Amino acid sequence: MDFALTEEQEAIFEMARGFGSEHIAPHAQAWESDGMIPKELWPKLAELGFGGLYVSEENGGSGLSRLDATLVFEALSMACPSVAAFLSIHNMCAAMVEKFGSPDLKARFLPRAIAMESFLAYCLTEPGSGSDAAALKTRAERTNDGYRLTGTKAFISGGGYADAYIVMCRTGEGGPRGISSIIVEDGAPGLSFGGLEEKMGWRSQPTRQVQLDDCAVPAENLLGEEGKGFSYAMAGLDGGRLNIAACSLGAAQAALEATLAYMGERTAFGQPIDQFQALQFRLADMEIELQAARVFLRQAAWKLDHGAADASKHCAMAKKFVTEAGSRIADQCLQLHGGYGYLADYGVEKIVRDLRVHQILEGTNEIMRVITARHLLAERG
Repeated sequence: MDFALTEEQEAIFEMARGFGSEHIAPHAQAWESDGMIPKELWPKLAELGFGGLYVSEENGGSGLSRLDATLVFEALSMACPSVAAFLSIHNMCAAMVEKFGSPDLKARFLPRAIAMESFLAYCLTEPGSGSDAAALKTRAERTNDGYRLTGTKAFISGGGYADAYIVMCRTGEGGPRGISSIIVEDGAPGLSFGGLEEKMGWRSQPTRQVQLDDCAVPAENLLGEEGKGFSYAMAGLDGGRLNIAACSLGAAQAALEATLAYMGERTAFGQPIDQFQALQFRLADMEIELQAARVFLRQAAWKLDHGAADASKHCAMAKKFVTEAGSRIADQCLQLHGGYGYLADYGVEKIVRDLRVHQILEGTNEIMRVITARHLLAERG
């Protein structure tokens, strides 16, 4: 097996890392305080091809593999995991539009999404349906002109910020087969938003409830076919799990690098603290876990790109392992900073807070265990 990145992949990583260092990292704390990422950032990322990472070149995207995309998110997360994860959501939505949308729908939404003149949000979760996503209750009733949607979506990154929302809603019977995907554009009659959520991390991402009160949407905004929406929503999750794992990986790497620099400067008992063997062992353990996580993630991405039969299992396992490793490493980095790690000026406490939610979204890590166990039992049989 060849574990080396190609020259092109190394260039992708360095391009994303350089952009993050210049355009994101210097502003990350200010954006967190403001609770908002300036929309002016996105077209700059689009110039690098990051608005449609795995949209095909034929449709104006970059046509990258899922492994390539993890490199982008790992690199950008070294500057700010909140910004990188927000970009991942937009890319997941753009890929859904390309894969399942009609020619008219693609023509209307894809060009502006790829240029990041239009930002897309994903609306699946509801107040009463988290891990049990197929139990969603938001309804879409057919009308002569299209659909009227009624319901509430919760924990929506980009709520009140995005230009369009891919809403999973019920057009038929109970269960997954009665769910469709409909694009609701900002400003649609009956679309409103809850108050800005106060969150532990990802504070630069505006998060609100998305409320639909007899919201009128034209029929041509149906994504794909009626009754297929749940399968569309799930189709993007393997890649989304890789992306969020990559965000944990990059942020943990940044925390470790900051800790190494700090420990070389901080002295105690007459010497830099990186000279104490007990602390060196902790550094070594973090590096070992970080490298193991990186290999695991890239193997899972390779399997997804090559359509391996066990790709979903490996995506779930990698998401669970890498997000938990990232949080452990960030927490240890805070500890090694001592009291300074608890201060916002050093940036490590932000990483700790931002990474915690990665064990919850894109399927909780408990669900990742369920997926893994089901695959194991099926393979046994």
